[in-house]
Order: sequence, then structure tokens, then C-alpha cells
Amino acid sequence: MESIDTTMRDAILAIDDEPELLELVSACLEPAGFQVYTATSAKEGVDFYEKNWRNIKLVLLDFLMPEMTGDLVFDCLKRSNPEVRTILLTGCDDNVAQRLSQEGLFGYIRKPFQFHDFIQRVHDAVDTV
Repeated sequence: MESIDTTMRDAILAIDDEPELLELVSACLEPAGFQVYTATSAKEGVDFYEKNWRNIKLVLLDFLMPEMTGDLVFDCLKRSNPEVRTILLTGCDDNVAQRLSQEGLFGYIRKPFQFHDFIQRVHDAVDTV
């Protein structure tokens, strides 16, 4: 994975084990003005965030991944930056998102999502930084 070009647009890191979803996220957000970086594993996402957290405005995080669940990834991200702004992308029940919200999660978006709503939620999250 590449390093962040700090002269670019607002940077977003998307962590999900489904490459098709990451392509969809990039296809939605890049035309909307964001620079999207993707990671297909929890470890890859955590490593990238640890190196680049100062330049990442928002993390979009899947909950169910093979090597680590989203709550554990969220904990790892918070070690680098306790103020990490994270939106959970999930098909899980709302209880998971509510529990993580108490731990500082910015919000969650249920899969499958509507493109317009998804883009608006990301803009809202980045604009409130």
C-alpha cells in the first residue's frame, strides 16, 4: 500500500475483506472529492493507519473480517490516535454499532447502503473534523 500524498484531497481509509466493496467505496467517494486508500485485511489497514494517521480524516471499517473483527481493529486504530474518526460498515445488528459508539465510534452505515446516503454520511463525518 502506498503512502499518503498530503497535497491531495481529504484522505479516507477503507478496511474491508471484500475487494468488490472497496472498489465500490472508491468509485463512490473519489468523484465526490475524496482520496480513498483501501486495505483488504485488518492487519494491512492497521499498519497503514499507524504510518499515516495524521493525514487520514476518516476510516470506513468492516465489522466481520477473517483475521480480526471490527471492534478489535477499532481498538488498534485508537492506540495510534485516540480521536480516530471511524464509521462502521456493517450488516450486523445495531447492538454492535451502539456498543462501539460508546467507545468513540463516529457512526455506522448498514450494508447494503444507498450511494447518496453513503456519500452524505462521509461528507458529514469529514466536515465535522
